[in-house]
Amino acid sequence: MEKPLAGHVAIVTGSSRGIGKAIAKRLAQLGAAVSLCSRDPKALEAAGRELREFSPNVLARTADVTSATDISSLVQATEEELGPITLLVNNAGIGNPGFGPVQEKSESDWDLILSTNLKSVFLVSRAVAPLMIQRRRGDIINISSLAGKNTFAGGALYCASKWGLQGLSGCMAEDLRAYGIRVSIICPGSVATEFSGRGSKDPTKVLTPEDVAHAVAMLALQGPQSFISEVQMRPVSKP
Repeated sequence: MEKPLAGHVAIVTGSSRGIGKAIAKRLAQLGAAVSLCSRDPKALEAAGRELREFSPNVLARTADVTSATDISSLVQATEEELGPITLLVNNAGIGNPGFGPVQEKSESDWDLILSTNLKSVFLVSRAVAPLMIQRRRGDIINISSLAGKNTFAGGALYCASKWGLQGLSGCMAEDLRAYGIRVSIICPGSVATEFSGRGSKDPTKVLTPEDVAHAVAMLALQGPQSFISEVQMRPVSKP
């Protein structure tokens, strides 16, 4: 069972760095073929080289997940080069310009945050779900945040995107479970990454990208007769 995900094909969005790269790396280590995407071609190329140390079946493709055209090309290329998609991890997301009092935010700030953190999940899932329905199998894992369950001062736009993701994920789970497709959501607290959030954190009191990757692996390997609908993650040491 060293490669329990052998034969699986995963798309991980926002996978050139941070949590996304850690997730993609873990899935590759478990034997999955992995399709990476990002808007940063240099970082994406570097991530692809790193993952090929664990698996030869890695596709790295530049894509904007807020663009339906880019997503369609990514999904088509993944299926052609790696095989049928069995696992989708919607990880792409941004923090700034989502932090700050709502009266100081612009319409463009709102559009950018909601498009990246919420609309992208809708677009990518919409492109992949019909393929999974045809095969009556698949896992969709959406990376949210504890900010999708808790409010805080200065978090209006970011929280709105993550609260929306909670609702979207729950409805997707109900829509797709009849086809053998499991939809889960992971809600981490603060994670030690380059993600632009609310200031610096004590690295001993936050999660690591590998912690989130471990949770994704757990969901990908869960038993066939049930699914874990939500995972909430917090560091052991309270910030």
